[in-house]
Amino acid sequence: MDTAFVQQTVVSLLDHLGLAHGDVRARQDGDTVRVDIDSNEASRIIGWHGETLNSIQHLAKSIVRTKEKLATSPLIVCDVDQYRSMQEEKVRRIAEAKADLVRRTGNRIALSPMSPYFRRIVHVHVANSPAMADLTTESIGEGDYRQIVLRLKDEKKGPKSGEELTPVIPADDGLENLDI
Repeated sequence: MDTAFVQQTVVSLLDHLGLAHGDVRARQDGDTVRVDIDSNEASRIIGWHGETLNSIQHLAKSIVRTKEKLATSPLIVCDVDQYRSMQEEKVRRIAEAKADLVRRTGNRIALSPMSPYFRRIVHVHVANSPAMADLTTESIGEGDYRQIVLRLKDEKKGPKSGEELTPVIPADDGLENLDI
């Protein structure tokens, strides 16, 4: 994907919305294009619980998909003053803390429901982290209530159809206020 076009698209959106910004840089990071936005008015770009930033990101994805004639939406992550990066790091830290609890208790642990983006962060982190090679993740639930369950790899696979997923320790993990 053309990172220059993604960058230009985000700059155009910010300008059109009258949101003050400094440098806007787009870079390829694996299968993701990360767009870093500098601004003295970061809170205006972020919006209430990240809604404005999410909207800019969504519009950028839609514009790029249409203009580039892509079959699926590209993975574009907009960040302003490292706001999104800090959230991603928080999700990874919480997953690591919960991983230790899974090892100590042998119980599955469900993280709070979160967006597909943050669930992906956890799945990829656990799968690619040598320190978590003994764990696996699975997503359960539907819609806004979809969440990740961390469990030991050597545990039997989840329940049969209609059975309860037990034991799952309820989440009180600080993930309730993620913004996407």
